[in-house]
Amino acid sequence: MQGCMIHNQIPISNIPRLLFGKTTPPNLLKMHLKGRDTCWFVDLLQGAGYHSESKAKEYKHVCKRACRKAIEKLQAGALVTDAVTAALVELEDSPFTNAGMGSNLNLLGEIECDASIMDGKSLNFGAVGALSGIKNPVSVANKLLCEGQKGKLSAGRIPPCFLVAEGAFRWAVDHGISACPPGVMATRLSLAAFKRNKRKLELAEKVETNLFQLKKRRQTSEKENESETLDTVGAVVIDQEGNVAAAVSSGGLALKHPGRVGQAALYGCGCWAENMGFQNPYSTAVSTSGCGEHLVRTLLARECSCALQNEDAHQALLETMQNKFISSPFLASEDGVLGGVIVLRSCRCSAEPNSSQDKQSLLVEFLWSHTTESMCVGYMSAQDGKAKTHISRLPHGAVAGQSVAIEGGVCRLESPVN
Repeated sequence: MQGCMIHNQIPISNIPRLLFGKTTPPNLLKMHLKGRDTCWFVDLLQGAGYHSESKAKEYKHVCKRACRKAIEKLQAGALVTDAVTAALVELEDSPFTNAGMGSNLNLLGEIECDASIMDGKSLNFGAVGALSGIKNPVSVANKLLCEGQKGKLSAGRIPPCFLVAEGAFRWAVDHGISACPPGVMATRLSLAAFKRNKRKLELAEKVETNLFQLKKRRQTSEKENESETLDTVGAVVIDQEGNVAAAVSSGGLALKHPGRVGQAALYGCGCWAENMGFQNPYSTAVSTSGCGEHLVRTLLARECSCALQNEDAHQALLETMQNKFISSPFLASEDGVLGGVIVLRSCRCSAEPNSSQDKQSLLVEFLWSHTTESMCVGYMSAQDGKAKTHISRLPHGAVAGQSVAIEGGVCRLESPVN
């Protein structure tokens, strides 16, 4: 990839005080909780790809529900990993996402899902790949993470953190996760998309023409299917103690080869979470979406987390998307590099003069960036009555796969002093 265009979106009126660009300093949105010694923040994405205006209402509605589920979990005292799992379960259950129920079908007309989760405090990780027969793959990933934290198995065996296919299914059922009857996972929308894509594939394979015409036909088909194939879902969460977690779930590419595993299941590619520590001045959580092969070859989630330890989060993310992704030497042969990320960064800071002395603040920065035509995001703090949603789009004339959009915001949350 030879260079790229960078677009820092201009703030828009329906999400005031939250968005900022490279040359526009962010306004501080203060979210002090009243009467509670608790604070939480949730940020999630519903895919990087193309989101049609006609379905914008449905996209935003499911994002709001997912944010609310995570906040409710945290308010009930749940672990941050359980909260991020709850958000993704809501997204997986929606027919408008390519995760869990209604996922893209593979070449054989079957659903195989990928999912992973990472806990920033323990740094433990759980993942499943090419998993069939389970309604909510992220629940299996979370169960793997939890079981791994219990230590070694009998006879000193190392507990697994990543399972695939039939082995993942059997492990899930053995650990109390219900199987989903065959055929239930596919929805009317996903079956219609499968039939449409199969017809295009069969037509392309029957065409007796030169390689140039065949390549052109395939490129056109890829563009038409973009909204159906790249909409991985993910979430990042921070709790009152400053612990972070990240998770991601995907049905993978439409008409993928059976057994294909994408970035949503792979360590450092689909999600990353890491609490602040001796070597890390900030806690970070990242979730990615887009073309799995592009995200795998660049380890984008891990790259973003490392970059966010720099002082300027916005500039760090911008440079990572440009230099480590869209202009990555590992993707030099690609015509366009398609992906998106949501990131959360936090640190503790002194409470403001008018706040309680037994509290200190968490400064939380949340950003999203994408090279695809659009990406749907939602975010919510514990004090909010409802989540805020936004469909970020590349500016008119920008070329998907060669341009970068970046937006975000910052908030201050009061929390108890440890």
